[in-house]
Amino acid sequence: MNKTAKIYIAGHTGMVGSAILRQLQADGFKNIVVRNSKELNLIHQEAVRDFFEVEKPDYVFLAAAKVGGIQANNTFRAEFLYDNLMMASNVIHASYEYNVTKLLFLGSSCIYPKFANQPIEESSMLTGALEPTNEPYAIAKIAGVKLCENYRRQYGCDFISVMPTNLYGPNDNFDLKTSHVLPALLRKFHEAKEADSPTVEVWGTGTPKREFLHVDDLASACCFLMEQYSDGAPINVGTGTDLSIKELAEIIKEIVGFKGSIVWNSNKPDGTPRKLLDVSKIHDLGWRHQIELVSGIESVYKTRFIPT
Repeated sequence: MNKTAKIYIAGHTGMVGSAILRQLQADGFKNIVVRNSKELNLIHQEAVRDFFEVEKPDYVFLAAAKVGGIQANNTFRAEFLYDNLMMASNVIHASYEYNVTKLLFLGSSCIYPKFANQPIEESSMLTGALEPTNEPYAIAKIAGVKLCENYRRQYGCDFISVMPTNLYGPNDNFDLKTSHVLPALLRKFHEAKEADSPTVEVWGTGTPKREFLHVDDLASACCFLMEQYSDGAPINVGTGTDLSIKELAEIIKEIVGFKGSIVWNSNKPDGTPRKLLDVSKIHDLGWRHQIELVSGIESVYKTRFIPT
């Protein structure tokens, strides 16, 4: 990418989009176009077309999405399917219509089957049933991947799809009703410590295993892939290592300094039993993560919960 190229980041106020914005600015890119959801509703096709007609970006990072944890995904199933389908369809189609040089679509590791072989290779997509609690979101993301693949096949568009593992970092969502597991645990343990509570309740059994990537590492990977990757097949981005939710809870408990005990509510869903990505493809290209989990969580906790 030329430093003067016009770059549009869809979803720049979210955790992923804001990290990509920081990375691009740090790399010296000046001509970056952004709109918040009030200025541009990506669900409305005409509004998206009008934006592309005026701005005509050279590169697009499609990080906009309606996201949430198990409870949010399972409660707002129609919105998670419709909103994400429309955002992906509108931005990808407009990128084709207005001759965008390259587009990067942010998918999710939830596109893979619930019981996929571990670690999960990119070729596992559509080989088995999805996790029921987030099936609508996953279907929308699979549709985005297939849009990129088929606009490439039919029209020669240089559209790529990136599948990140579970993310955390600055600008994460800490709302206990809609957040993912890591920020939810940080808030729960912090509030329990502040209230001097004897216990913290955590959903599930603690046995599922998850992989976690700092969002700044994902932003680094996205900028790297925009330069180095051009293929219709999706590419995984992660650390290549995972841990159980029980181990994660113990790490967060220690970082926060909570002295009580953890109570596991096994009546609540565990979700997918394991979700470790095979990252050999991106490793072979020359990219690896830099931020280790403990130091990454410590940084997020200090920034979000410790007054300066």
